[in-house]
Order: sequence, then C-alpha cells, then structure tokens
Amino acid sequence: MLRFSVNLLKLVILLFLLICCLESAICNENSSVFNVLDYGAKGDGTTDDTKTFEAAWIEACKVEGSTIVVPSDYDFLVGPISFSGPHCEENIVFLLDGRIIAPTNPKIWGSGLLQWLEFKKLNGISVKGKGTIDGQGSVWWQNTHLEDPDDDPNYTTLFALTSSTAKGKMPRTRPTALRFYGCSNVVVTGITIQNSPKAHLKFDSCVTIQVSGITISSPEDSPNTDGIHLQNSQNVVIHSSDLACGDDCISIQTGTSAVFIHDVKCGPGHGFSIGGLGNDNTKACVSNITVRDSTLHNTLTGVRIKTWQGGSGSVQGIMFSNIQVSDVETPIIIDQFYCDKSKCKNQTSAVAISGVSYQSIKGTYSYEPLHFACSDSVPCTGVSLADIQLKPSPKREHFYGPYCWQTYGELKTKTTPPIDCIQPDQDTPDYDSC
Repeated sequence: MLRFSVNLLKLVILLFLLICCLESAICNENSSVFNVLDYGAKGDGTTDDTKTFEAAWIEACKVEGSTIVVPSDYDFLVGPISFSGPHCEENIVFLLDGRIIAPTNPKIWGSGLLQWLEFKKLNGISVKGKGTIDGQGSVWWQNTHLEDPDDDPNYTTLFALTSSTAKGKMPRTRPTALRFYGCSNVVVTGITIQNSPKAHLKFDSCVTIQVSGITISSPEDSPNTDGIHLQNSQNVVIHSSDLACGDDCISIQTGTSAVFIHDVKCGPGHGFSIGGLGNDNTKACVSNITVRDSTLHNTLTGVRIKTWQGGSGSVQGIMFSNIQVSDVETPIIIDQFYCDKSKCKNQTSAVAISGVSYQSIKGTYSYEPLHFACSDSVPCTGVSLADIQLKPSPKREHFYGPYCWQTYGELKTKTTPPIDCIQPDQDTPDYDSC
C-alpha cells in the first residue's frame, strides 16, 4: 500500500511537471505572436488603426521569429507606415489574412508620399497569408493626367496646376502600395494587392527575394500602376502569380541582376519590361534576367527592353523562353529610343544591349509581331531568335510586319512571320560596361 501511494505521488508530480512544461511552451509560443486586435485595432474600415499596427510592430521587432497577425474578417484602415529595422530581430512574419485599406482623406497624405506600407532594413521578413492590401487608387487616378509618365519629377500635370489639397483632392505624388527597401531574405506569398495609387509591389536595394502565389489587380486604364517593380535588387525569384494592372506587369530597373521569373500570368498591362533605362544621361546596369513559361493576354507589349537616348551602361544576359501571347499589340520589343514625352532630344550615347535570347515565343499579335529599334552608335548585338511563331489576331484588321534597325544576331530556326531584318552578328565593342 505504501509503495502504491509513493508511485501515485510520483505520477501526480510528473503530471504536474508535464502540465507546467506545456503551459510554458504555450506561453513562449504566444509571446512571439502579436495580434493587432490585442493592441486596440478595431478593423471596422473607418477607425484609423495605424497606431495599433505601430504598437504591435514595436513589440514584434524585439522577438526573433515573431509573427504579427492581421486576422481575417476585418477591414483595417491604416495610414502611411514604416515597419523598420535595422535593430529588429530576424525572421519576422507579417501574417495578413484580413484586409488593409488605404485612407482616402487627402490630409493624411500631406503633400504626397512615395510609399504607403513599407518594410525597411530587415533580414528575413515574410509577408504572407490570404488577405488583401487595397490602395483605393481610384481617388488618385481620377486626378491624374493620362500622360503622366513614370517617376518623372519634372513633369507637370493638369492636376499639379491646381492646389490639390486646398480643393480636397489627393496630392500629385502617388504612393506605392507595398515597398521593401534595404531588406534581405524577403518572402511575399499568397496575398492580393489591388488598386494601388501607383506601383503595387516594389523592391529597392534588396537581396534574395521570393515572390509566389500572389495576385495583383487594378484596371487596365489605371495610370502607372506597375505590378512588381525591381530596382537595385539581386537574386530574385517570382513565380506562380497573376498580375493585372495599368502598366508593366513586372518592371526591371537599373542595378538589378539574377532574376528568374516563371509561371506568371500577365494581363491586362504593358507586359514584362526591362527599363526604361538611362534616363537623364544616367548609367544603367541590368544582367542575368530570365523570363519563361509565362503567358500574356491583352497587353500593350509582351517582352520588352526600353532605354533612353543619352544613357550608358549595359543590358546583357537576357533570356525570354516559352512565352505564350494572346492579342498582344507587339510581343517582342527592343527600343533604344524610348520616350514617354511628346518630344525627346536626339543623343548619341546609349545603354548597350547584348546577349538577348528569344526562344519559343508563340501566339497572336494585334499590331506588330516584332520591333527592334537599336541605336546607330550603340547597336544591339548577340540577339538570337528560335521557334518564333506569331500570327495576326483575328480580332484586328491592320497589321505591320517585323521591324529591325541596327540589330545584329542570328535566326536559329525559321520564324512565323519570316524575320529577314536581323544582320549577321558582329563583335561586341567595348562600350561603357557595368
């Protein structure tokens, strides 16, 4: 009997210790989860929840591997905010299952900001979930001149000629919906970004980026609403995503290299674009870009490289492979005379373009199958084409044939339509390389 009592006591003690351990583990786990509702967020779509998001971030920033929870079934009105390091711990997860909406009150934006939601100088930051970021861009677009070009601070719009804030209009400077700056090991997956005032998702000066399973959506006529914008960033993978916008589905700018894009749907929009590069006589460097196994429907262009006259630097090591196009105006473009104003100055220097491969580009076009407009002084070299099969769209009546100017390379197979304007390749001159 005594032995039974001792054994029972031991069992009770073990159970007590086990319960304590489990409670401790649960507490430790919960101590790394920061739900914005616990910091006072209302999620009713009208109350400003910016301060509560800031409070949750301050706490999560202190804990490695923490998670900020933005729960489903709530609409969080959040103003401009920066989730910033560099003194935050690593591997923070921003779990977005609810809906974050941008304010439409001009006073909140002041004279204008370049971004709305920003993650800055963080390592191992993940934004994931089934939720939505809604920029409510229509209130910005209606006050924007249709010819407002990308990122041109000197451009004057009709909107800028009025005192916008005094009249209750949104400021001229429109923000990117979601921006990452100076971050490394970034993951963005699962979320939807819609109706951004300008670009939807931007990476600037970031390293090692994974984007997958996202949806970007804004109307075809929404001005300058790039889907994904890459600048000064390296080691990027974008795949299994659906992008529909009013500008480039993916825009690749200077300082970007080692990019792999695959299984992406684009349309409506302006296609997959490298550039514009070399604006205002600047040096631009882009290299090692692959776009493959992707589709474009009802877009302005398919795969495009565009550079301004007067620039320097280089674009090299580019591959476009297994691209299906449907009712695309011009599926294949190189334009070294890019100009988004009514008139641009003729200049001799140009960003050098070399080593561009087009493989298995198939489908229908509605204007022109191929347009290569290369510089007289810095012609395009090492341009190769194989298995190009492009036919006129049955929806249109007037078409142009392939066009080439100062383009050197080779046709590796017969093409549809026949492309006879590529000149035999020549040695690549030693331009101002990167």
